[in-house]
Amino acid sequence: MTETTETTRELPPLHLALLPIVLTLGLLAIQLFYYGDFTPHIPLVLGLAITGLLGVMRGQKWMDIREGVFHVIHVSMPSLSVLIVVGMIIGVWIASGTVPTLIYYGLTLLNPQIFLAAAMILCAVVSLSLGTSWGTVGTIGVALMGIGAGFGIPPYWTAGAIVSGAFFGDKVSPLSDTTNLAPAVTGVNIFDHIKNMLPTTVPAMLIALTVYLVAGYSLITPAATSFERIDAITDTLSAQFTLGIIPLIPALVVVALAVAKRPPLPSLFTGVLLGAIVAIFWQGAGLHDVFSYAQSGYTIETGVADIDSLLNAGGIQSMMWTISLMLIALGFGGALERTGCLESIINAIISRVTSFSAVQSSAIATAFATNVVAGDPYISIALPGRMYAPLYRGMGYSTLNLSRAVEEGGTLMSPLIPWNAGGAFVITALSLNIMGGDLTNLLYIPLAFACWTAPLIGILYALTGWFSPRATDEERQDWDRQDEDILDLDGHALSDETTA
Repeated sequence: MTETTETTRELPPLHLALLPIVLTLGLLAIQLFYYGDFTPHIPLVLGLAITGLLGVMRGQKWMDIREGVFHVIHVSMPSLSVLIVVGMIIGVWIASGTVPTLIYYGLTLLNPQIFLAAAMILCAVVSLSLGTSWGTVGTIGVALMGIGAGFGIPPYWTAGAIVSGAFFGDKVSPLSDTTNLAPAVTGVNIFDHIKNMLPTTVPAMLIALTVYLVAGYSLITPAATSFERIDAITDTLSAQFTLGIIPLIPALVVVALAVAKRPPLPSLFTGVLLGAIVAIFWQGAGLHDVFSYAQSGYTIETGVADIDSLLNAGGIQSMMWTISLMLIALGFGGALERTGCLESIINAIISRVTSFSAVQSSAIATAFATNVVAGDPYISIALPGRMYAPLYRGMGYSTLNLSRAVEEGGTLMSPLIPWNAGGAFVITALSLNIMGGDLTNLLYIPLAFACWTAPLIGILYALTGWFSPRATDEERQDWDRQDEDILDLDGHALSDETTA
């Protein structure tokens, strides 16, 4: 086992490491709150430039920093690909009648009072099957937003329930990229990792389910439900589209492929192709029309405002705002990582924590803070996972605790940060329309109860010692066999790999 305090690269001092982050957050605050302009792109571009300048001034070569920027972007290309396919799915599935059919039957069969709870559970099941929270939000989530609008439920409540279910299903799905990434960087088995997340996942889901049920019965009463509005929506949908079982085939096939553990991207693209076939042969759309829906989104003018606002959506171009934001945010995160700024900050935190409760809480907080600063859930899992693992080993605790911590601060908090890749996607896919300065729909953030209660439960366990496994003899033997780095607790300094 490696125990050393020698470093192979000089990291920037803490005050310099914090400088580009503080300046970037200040620019974001000015853009968002002073100007009321929800376009964080330029502040993040300036943050990338500031970080690069800091690295060059400290003797790093620009080409090396650029390599770090493009490396992080390259790692996240599968997620960007999902965004493109989801944009196509939304436009094509509306044209095929898949989304309209789901909205129609949702409005006619669901009880408005249990809708929020049902939406969360449905998204959790679909996300668990697909292994992608983004795919769930962009498919079934879009239909649920339409059903919620038909019931007169504020969109931020519906979005909160969708996010709670979709990202929790993603967190415990063995098909999910983040669920595989967390155990990979912390050196644990994926199924042990999933099992160890259940003590926080299950209570958080039960809390969210209870809140959504109470909210449903408190905020929505049968007397207050506008059945005239629901009738107007369902009548218009049945007049504009040929509904039935055929339009549901694309969604059913995608779910079947997910259950069969097929890769998410080909499965979702299969949904696009089947949606196109149904749109042409069942709804009477032309081939060029389908191309347009996949590229620019579906358009319709029914004269019913609720329908038009719901169904004028989708297309690759609808995702370009989010994709451009992700590219910039990923580049900023890559620059922070390559210049050593993030490592310097994490090292400063690690050098000050001595108890397990402090370490576990710090790991959750670090993953969250990396999400806020770097805008990328992958960095927020990978970097703290690498940096904290030797400390857990040195304290004799299983790194299963760490893999759970970075999932809670990384995967679950990603959709709650508007300029993060996850948050930007949720805002775009669910048409929350906050770019014009009306930030009301950002209320989905506190209403995504399952996402932010899980980290709090994790911190509670850290303080009490509950569900905080010690390293087994088998784990210690694995550390020895794989020559894993262990923190020198006497010197309280990092080993080679984590500072290199």
